[in-house]
Amino acid sequence: MSRKLFGTDGIRGTANSEPMTPETALKVAMAVGECFQNGSHKHLVVIGKDTRLSGYMLEPALTAGFVTMGMDVVLVGPLPTPAIAMLTRSLRADLGVVLSASHNPYGDNGIKLFGRDGYKLSDEFEQKIETCLDKGPSRRASPAELGRVKRLDDAGGRYIEFVKQSFPKGLRLDGLRIVVDCAHGAAYRVAPTVFWELGAEVFSLGVSPDGLNINRECGALEPEQMRREVLARRADIGIALDGDADRLIIADERGIILDGDQLMALIATGLARGGRLSGGALVATVMSNLGLERFLVGHNIGLHRTAVGDRHVVEKMRALGCNLGGEQSGHIILSDYATTGDGLIAALQVLASIVETSRRASEVCRLFTPVPQLLRNVRFAEGDPLGSAAVNRAIDDGKGRLGTAGRLVIRKSGTEPVIRVMAEGEDEELVAAVVDNICGAIVGAVAVTEESGYRVARLGSAQAAE
Repeated sequence: MSRKLFGTDGIRGTANSEPMTPETALKVAMAVGECFQNGSHKHLVVIGKDTRLSGYMLEPALTAGFVTMGMDVVLVGPLPTPAIAMLTRSLRADLGVVLSASHNPYGDNGIKLFGRDGYKLSDEFEQKIETCLDKGPSRRASPAELGRVKRLDDAGGRYIEFVKQSFPKGLRLDGLRIVVDCAHGAAYRVAPTVFWELGAEVFSLGVSPDGLNINRECGALEPEQMRREVLARRADIGIALDGDADRLIIADERGIILDGDQLMALIATGLARGGRLSGGALVATVMSNLGLERFLVGHNIGLHRTAVGDRHVVEKMRALGCNLGGEQSGHIILSDYATTGDGLIAALQVLASIVETSRRASEVCRLFTPVPQLLRNVRFAEGDPLGSAAVNRAIDDGKGRLGTAGRLVIRKSGTEPVIRVMAEGEDEELVAAVVDNICGAIVGAVAVTEESGYRVARLGSAQAAE
């Protein structure tokens, strides 16, 4: 049965339009209460959010739905998505809920659900919730059984200490000058505190959220401001997070942007040297660069690819017993510490390598030269671009032209009406021609509202919008 509400990362949409309305949020919470049973005790739900204005509209609606079904609720306010996953386990809660649209603009919002183990709910359980939503609740709590609501005032402090525990014992960041861009998002308080408490001199950007400026010309998807600040401050490194702080992009001291592929290569080789790379392999998506794959082969490290989305990465990590996985866009999962992508924990692993080697970020963080890679996004208004015969002919032609020395990945975004066209190969001009041809076919097949631009990995700016 196909799902109507849940996408690749929970429920997402434009705030105050379906499905991101308080009415639907209320119904979703009641549906969860209807079908979610984890024993006979009174169930506990942890709700966190990022800094979007619409969070203040959706949070009370979710709370009312859970309370109606007899579930207690703990509100923790704006905190990173990985903090909610951690707190769900730490508080022995039955469910964790995050109100966030991650790297999307302020006008969007989303609902992400975590189980008691801190992992995102399975596709099967999300389908069960949709079924309950269609049927409506068969029961409600009696007046005496209604849930209670409280705020957890020290939630941020708990998460800060949790993150700091992932930094190697005995190491400090003393003497390091760090620029951290919090994207006016969920980590605007906790991220600068983590680095400062570990000894760094911290220069903070994106720490003045107003409900409307999250991810606006800042953060992991737009790291230019962070890059400039690194150069202006003569900092040792720049760290850019996205709106819910589950992804990370780095700038070295020269202002060179480094994506998730470079960071995963660094972390993987470090773990391997210490005999701590479980499964002897990294799990990454189809978007990760061929240069990463070749680098790993040269270091006797395996690479398992998955479909795009941190959910798919985590599922394969658990199936194969791997403790490291992630995406080119900067989602990095270190399962020795966390159950989902955590930008702060990943950043600390990078900083640990710099401190341990006493070398500059430019010497530590760029381990391979990416194969030329080009990503173009085509936003469409309606229709099914990938069902077009002309589009499929262009795709087949592109595969033939790239041959065995290149790759072509065409996919529809799971969170917005966008077709993502990615090609890579040794011949940069051929890669560009292939992408242009396919995008042209898409434009000719359906109504197009917007096209967004090129990102070429060889030039250090590939940051696939995964």
